[in-house]
Amino acid sequence: MPSEALPLDRAMLPTGLGAALWRGIRGKCPRCGETHLFAKFLKPVERCRLCSQNWTLHAADDFPPYISILLTGHIMAPVIIELGLHTALPGWAMMLIVAVLAVVLLVSLLQPAKGGVIALQWWLGMHGFAGRAGKAEAGLT
Repeated sequence: MPSEALPLDRAMLPTGLGAALWRGIRGKCPRCGETHLFAKFLKPVERCRLCSQNWTLHAADDFPPYISILLTGHIMAPVIIELGLHTALPGWAMMLIVAVLAVVLLVSLLQPAKGGVIALQWWLGMHGFAGRAGKAEAGLT
């Protein structure tokens, strides 16, 4: 397998940061947008099957969980307030509902957050993608 990504037609490359982020959030390859970015729930594929982009270069680390926690907290705050003000549920039932909703929301936001962070790093040429920025490849620098 080649060490560098295969050349792509410019029409397949994202037209801006938003397009690259959207591809990553959807779990697609941010470079070509055609194949899956993840081999497992949070483990990205080593290389894209279509464009051969190396996705092991990312350094997403703790940023995706931070994004997931931040979004979950902001989404859950009004839910908790509404449950507290407008329901006659006992406290233990409200806590159970809130805990289940928060865990489901947190886990469901984790993969899109990681895909978006990987796409952001690739587009800006951060960390392992230094010298191979997506915006430079798309001719937008």
